[in-house]
Amino acid sequence: MTARSAQPPRACTNFRLRQLTRRVTQFYDAEMGKTGLKTTQYSLLSHVLKLGPVRPGELARAMTMDASTLTRNLKPLVDAGWVAVAAGPDARSRTITITPAGRALREAARSDWQRAQKGLEARLGPGRLIALHALIDESLALLDAPLEGDTE
Repeated sequence: MTARSAQPPRACTNFRLRQLTRRVTQFYDAEMGKTGLKTTQYSLLSHVLKLGPVRPGELARAMTMDASTLTRNLKPLVDAGWVAVAAGPDARSRTITITPAGRALREAARSDWQRAQKGLEARLGPGRLIALHALIDESLALLDAPLEGDTE
């Protein structure tokens, strides 16, 4: 263990992670902005394309976000005509699909997203990104696992 890793974390982990995600988002948005999409919108279009037609609850779970955040993030995509929300199989359900315009925009933005991916890899280095992805995956699995002694 290095001297640095032997010390307990002194900063707020949530704040530090938000700093990192904001910086990465800014990096991606600088590339994605050329098509008029934010990174979050590109991700949402990509998930709807992959999963659609999809119920809002299923989409929210797949993207690890709550229903109100999904609704808020979907609104500009629906307003722009890139995503459609229609009645589902029963009176209380809805389905979300990507429209042809949304599919075309997502495809046009794909090269910008790839450029952002490659740019981040060049900036951080492939080894650091691989380690970061592994740490994120391990952390998510630990956070999703039941705590010892939980009865649920």
